[in-house]
Amino acid sequence: MPDRSAADPAELREAALRLLARREHGWVELKRKLERKGWDGAAAATVLDRLAEQGLQSDERFAEGFARTRAEKFYGPLRIRAELAERGVDRGLIERALQALDVDWLAQAAKWYGRRFGESPPEDIKERSRRSQALARRGFDTSVIREITD
Repeated sequence: MPDRSAADPAELREAALRLLARREHGWVELKRKLERKGWDGAAAATVLDRLAEQGLQSDERFAEGFARTRAEKFYGPLRIRAELAERGVDRGLIERALQALDVDWLAQAAKWYGRRFGESPPEDIKERSRRSQALARRGFDTSVIREITD
């Protein structure tokens, strides 16, 4: 990997913009990617702060888009919250993004459950447990899981 610690800030800005052109990124996620490519962390932070000030990078936009995409793929709020936190998004932004979705999580879980397991009820406690764990892995809370598996 080339040492880019003393590289031109314009090159660093271009590298960040290339990543943002592909898809929206969170600030922390983008900084990590730039550092993995050999860019200096402090220089990257400075460039990313400037991009955020100019509205070219937005954690809020990233959180909303990410949450919407994951919800459309039938992931629950617990999983979405954890994945956004893992990407360095602020807890307040995560909560606002989830509230902006206005999703009926029970309906989402039921739709995924129907696609995955069909209409037949679980045959025994072991099968019910397996199905409950599948819903939990997708990020649905216990009240939703109980409602669907009972």
